[in-house]
Amino acid sequence: MAAMSGDFSGCSVLIYDEAGNHLGDSVVTSYDKASLRIEVQMMPYSLDAGAGCRLLILSAPIPYEFLGRVAREGAKKVIAMYKGKEKESRGSMRYKVNYPALIENLICDNRAYPLHTPLKVTLLNISKSGVRFRTPHYSMTVGDKFQMRIRISDTEKLLIADVINHVDKESISSEYGCRFLVGSEKVV
Repeated sequence: MAAMSGDFSGCSVLIYDEAGNHLGDSVVTSYDKASLRIEVQMMPYSLDAGAGCRLLILSAPIPYEFLGRVAREGAKKVIAMYKGKEKESRGSMRYKVNYPALIENLICDNRAYPLHTPLKVTLLNISKSGVRFRTPHYSMTVGDKFQMRIRISDTEKLLIADVINHVDKESISSEYGCRFLVGSEKVV
């Protein structure tokens, strides 16, 4: 569980119920690796103590997904992660989103090249292993590598990904399935 060794403080987090329904977004305010506890800036009101939830933490270069249960610690609600329940990247759950994002740089030979005009995209879903987005027109091809800036809950993350599939939608928009690339944070 390499992810558990990191510190997620300050990372944006998407919060879902156990069925995958989006409940809200927040920022990780503290992360205790020893007790497997995460405190978030704002807990969704619909999550009571004892409720199960899923977290998608937008850490760079790739997000991490955790299963947890809401616990009460004094006046605070925190999410207690199930020990050893970090989700595997194979078959990771896709979470529906509707967020704007920017593709700012294309990557070639491990070097970032800024786009003259960043490409505005709409995120359709996100998982631990990748993202699907829509653009108003055909703009990328399978194999393209890029840096995407995502802003959620007043924090920003640059994520590195490459295009693995592409579908045109009625010649007015295109959708791209992309996977996050591990080890590419050096490009930033």
